[in-house]
Amino acid sequence: MDDVVKRLLRGVVEVISEEELRERLEEARKEGRPLRVKAGFDPTAPDLHLGHTVLIQKLKHFQDEGHQVIFLIGDFTGMIGDPTGKTETRPPLSREEVLKNAETYREQIFKILDPEKTEVRFNSEWLSALKPEEFIRIAAQMTVARMLERDDFHNRFTSEKPIYIHEFLYPLLQGYDSVALRADVELGGTDQKFNLLVGRDLQRYYGQKPQIIMTTPLLEGTDGVQKMSKSLGNYIGISEPPEVMFGKVMSISDELMLRYYELLSDISLEELEKVKENVRSGKVNPRDVKMDLAEELVRRFHGVEDAKRAREDFVRKFSEKKFPDDAPVVELSVNEEKVWLARVISEISPSFNSTSKARRLLQQGGVEVNGEKVKDVNKHIETKGEYKLRVGKKEFYRIIFS
Repeated sequence: MDDVVKRLLRGVVEVISEEELRERLEEARKEGRPLRVKAGFDPTAPDLHLGHTVLIQKLKHFQDEGHQVIFLIGDFTGMIGDPTGKTETRPPLSREEVLKNAETYREQIFKILDPEKTEVRFNSEWLSALKPEEFIRIAAQMTVARMLERDDFHNRFTSEKPIYIHEFLYPLLQGYDSVALRADVELGGTDQKFNLLVGRDLQRYYGQKPQIIMTTPLLEGTDGVQKMSKSLGNYIGISEPPEVMFGKVMSISDELMLRYYELLSDISLEELEKVKENVRSGKVNPRDVKMDLAEELVRRFHGVEDAKRAREDFVRKFSEKKFPDDAPVVELSVNEEKVWLARVISEISPSFNSTSKARRLLQQGGVEVNGEKVKDVNKHIETKGEYKLRVGKKEFYRIIFS
């Protein structure tokens, strides 16, 4: 039992409570039934990134122990929009947007979870059928004062920003999902703790045993500072091309790499401790350990062959300092005899798409022209012939002036 609990609590920030988890696991063992373990996702965007998969990995840990995993798609609550962490009301999604995004979620989660052992549910199944009187009973279990204890609502209230009634419904409806599914365990990010606790309260009201709640950390993005987010540009999408995913993993810091190992890798706890010790003692080169992680993650989402090719491609491009033969060719037509290098970079690079970003990259030594590092932010190049241009760590271009 101790080993099972240790595996299930890997990377978990908080569990309420470990004692209840142990009791529920023992009950399930004696009764010969699996625990019902739920995690909900609102389909507010079409693509998942590695930050989303922290929860999905935790579902897999329960699945590996023989428990019933429920991947709940919040198609109903997605039309409200989770107010957690938001300073303003979220614009509601249309039914069509929600269903389109939900379909891509189904395709993506089975790269981690076993489809034969996963129950995929949509909360519109029960929430759409709720009668007005049942809504009133649910709403009667929560006070406005308690709602305003939430940091996001409290901050909006004190700064006199509007809070709409439908936003108060969100944690109540998420909590009712646990009642409808008779959940034994619910997983969520640390920012979801309030909503998960509401689920416990509502289960008690409906005569059910309150679910154990487990919170997982919000995964930092490639910048190592802010949580992974597509809008912040620090994300690693699980549907991105293998070589892009590999390169992004290789761009993270060594310290962040160890956190990614703990939250995303399938290696055992014993292997994880060995990796940490070897990196910190200097027994291994962190770059090699990072490449192992990058290959594991690419393999999970793209397969063995693509992962192997991505690693070989990375070694060829970066470790051996070779300019790739398949670098994209960009033809530019400029009237002047010389052109500002920062302007060229801003026009061709999706990552450094302004002259201010290009200037900063030049200052940091992140640009090479024909194999030579350029740090002069005012550098101009002649507008004739061909140039081999490396921009940052992952972008290569052949520039041809015509």
